[in-house]
Amino acid sequence: MAKYYTGPVMARIRALSKNKTLQYGLPMMLLIIGGSFGLREFTQIRYDAHERHCKVDPALEEKLKKNKMTLESEYEKMKNSNFEDWKNIRGPRPWEDSKPLQEQPR
Repeated sequence: MAKYYTGPVMARIRALSKNKTLQYGLPMMLLIIGGSFGLREFTQIRYDAHERHCKVDPALEEKLKKNKMTLESEYEKMKNSNFEDWKNIRGPRPWEDSKPLQEQPR
């Protein structure tokens, strides 16, 4: 028959296993701290994927740099426009038939 050790070390281990802080608090702290590290890794994957998908074609980037459109230049174009014969045409609502509205002269 095996003889079990029941000295002061085993008594201390049993006392620690009944401790509420170690029983509930330690797993909770491990979950919170481990979760923050895990979330950091997952969010880093998200940002890395975003950087890979948002690369602009160099030819398109050059074309965008060449086409300098500013708010002031657009304002100058609109300032010289004639709005006396402007007619506001309403689009069709979902329940209306759009054919008659499309055939109206603009």
